[in-house]
Amino acid sequence: MNRIRPLLGAVMLPLIGATLLQLKFGAQLFTYRIGRAKAARVAGDRGAISIELALAVVALVLIAGVIIVALNTLAKDSADKVKQVPLPAPANT
Repeated sequence: MNRIRPLLGAVMLPLIGATLLQLKFGAQLFTYRIGRAKAARVAGDRGAISIELALAVVALVLIAGVIIVALNTLAKDSADKVKQVPLPAPANT
């Protein structure tokens, strides 16, 4: 267990950093879109920004769907590989 902990730290730190970076980018993009929507509402223009915001939501839903399908496929492939690993023969005593 002592050897695994540094390896997990070395692997998890970049993964967490990459995830947080993407979340920060997504939050900034979302804030930008909301700001544009508020500015359009104040100006009285609701048509173009509503369509743009709807397309952004559709794109996010599609990306989330692709990620879910990829994770499910990966999980099923991994489960199939685990089932295919032969068990060691019992030792005769």
